[in-house]
This record gives sequence, structure tokens and C-alpha cells, in this order.
Amino acid sequence: MSGKPLVIVTGGAGFIGSHLTDRLLADGKAVTVIDDLSTGNLDNLRAVRSHPDLRLLITKVSECGELAGMVAEAESVYHLAAAVGVELVVNEPVRTIKTNLHETEAILEASSESGTPVLITSTSEVYGKSQKPAFAEEDDLRIGPPHLGRWRYACSKLMDEFLALAYAQERELPVVIARLFNTVGPRQTGRYGMVLPRFIAAAKRNEPLRVYDDGCQTRCFCYVLDTIEALVRLQHCPTARGQVFNVGATEEISIHSLAELVVRLLNSRSPIEFVPYEKAYAPGFEDMRRRKPVISKLARTVQFRPETTLSRIIELTAASM
Repeated sequence: MSGKPLVIVTGGAGFIGSHLTDRLLADGKAVTVIDDLSTGNLDNLRAVRSHPDLRLLITKVSECGELAGMVAEAESVYHLAAAVGVELVVNEPVRTIKTNLHETEAILEASSESGTPVLITSTSEVYGKSQKPAFAEEDDLRIGPPHLGRWRYACSKLMDEFLALAYAQERELPVVIARLFNTVGPRQTGRYGMVLPRFIAAAKRNEPLRVYDDGCQTRCFCYVLDTIEALVRLQHCPTARGQVFNVGATEEISIHSLAELVVRLLNSRSPIEFVPYEKAYAPGFEDMRRRKPVISKLARTVQFRPETTLSRIIELTAASM
């Protein structure tokens, strides 16, 4: 490693983490990636694997023996390590909860010993069953009952937020929380149920695009490099510390319309099939009908709004697959 400022990225071999690693190296940082490769992939880092300022540690954050020492030397920490994807959350509940809670606790404890600024990525899932047309950071959260596995992920990430803000209050740790809304783009896999890469892969093979339920549920999709820009700005903004920020786009689209758009943009012959939730997931699965962020706080604090259109996102993602 050079004498450049050190930044630690947990989950840095994952979809978002690898793009963040690319950005930080391009910004002249030395980067240490900590990833156990449970959902990450070394292929995501292939363009920078030989970079002299990149160090890769294949381990869980909570099992990294040199964590405290590295964090003490670091300029900042981005904590992205987490269980991801609806299918993983539904099928591996113990792994989901333990990963999200234990790894976050480990990074917060290490960071608090040295006061190193840490950015925690959370999720729009924490808004739960709220029926509001758009979600703001100060809104009340409405989570479903514990016997429905749909809400395990939301609760575990919400606990991450509470814990991070507790460290900020009690130990004066510089913490920023970013609630991500459906980040998409190159390197994202459909392996764990992510809808856009799943649709694009099927459309390129002219296979059916499987839309769950009636397809009228709506989402807003944010290009990964827009998400990265927001995260970097938040990490470098002292006034953002101790606060929660929505990070996402505001171009809303139904899942059925998304499938149609993918088919049209890729000139695909794929049909669209509707699949009931009970066939796709366990009985009792619940979904949110809308998930649109209010991002005025992000724009006001770091002067940034995502700008990449959904059509452009689809084109860029398809070109990379």
C-alpha cells in the first residue's frame, strides 16, 4: 500500500461495493475491501484486482482479526456488507439476520474505538407497510408481524440504524445512514431475485419475463453510479453525520410496465407471465405496493439528485450482460 488515505469498504466485492471501490481508487484513495464472498464476487473487481492501492481481505467483518487496527488507520469506512435480495431473505432467515446484525455491530465497535467516520447503508425496506405515496426520512415506520418472514430483513436493517445512531449519541461516532431505494446497473445479478437483471437476462434470451402478482406494484430504480456519487458526498459532508438520508431516484414505474419497457428496448420476443406470490415465495408473503423516496433532504444537504433515466439504465445494464 502507498501513503495515500486509506478507506475501508465492507462488502466491496458486491454489486454496489465494487463500483464504490472503483470510484475510491479513481479518486486517489488506498482501499481495503473486506468481503466473505457469500454474495459478492471477485469478478466484480477484475478491472482493479491488480491495482497497487487495493487490498482484498476475504473474511467476515466480525472475524477479521486486524479490523480495529485497520479502522484506526483509515480515513473513513463504508459499510455495505449485508444479506441481499428477497429470495435470500425468505430462504435463509438465520443467515440474513445474523449477517446484518453481527457485521454492523463489529464495524461500529471498531470505528468507535478510533472515531473513524462510518457510512452505513440501510434500505427502503425499513418503511415497511406504510401506505404513503412517497417516503421521507422522518416518517413513522410500519413493520409487519414476525411470523411473516418478509419483514426479517427490514427489522434487521432497522436495528442497524438504531445501533449506529446509538453509537453516534453515546460515543460521538461520526455516522451517516443511507437508505437505498432499488439500486440497479451493471454487475447486479438476478441470483437472489433482483428484478431488473432478471428481466434483462430473460429478454435477451427471448424467454418469459415473470411478473409477480398483478404487476401493478411500483418502484423507483436508481443507477448505481448515481448511488455511489450520493454515498461519497454524504461521507464527506460533516453536517450529514448523525442523520438518515434516502438515496434513490424518483421516476416511478409499475413492475408490469418495467417488463414491457425491457422487452421494447431490447427488441425482445419475450412474453410476460404473471406469477402469484404464493408460487414465487412462501405462503403469506407481503409486498409493498409503492416505494418512492422523498430525496429533498439529500439534495439540500449534498446538492445532488440522481439523473440517469430508467431507459438509459436498462441500456447500460443490458450492454454489460
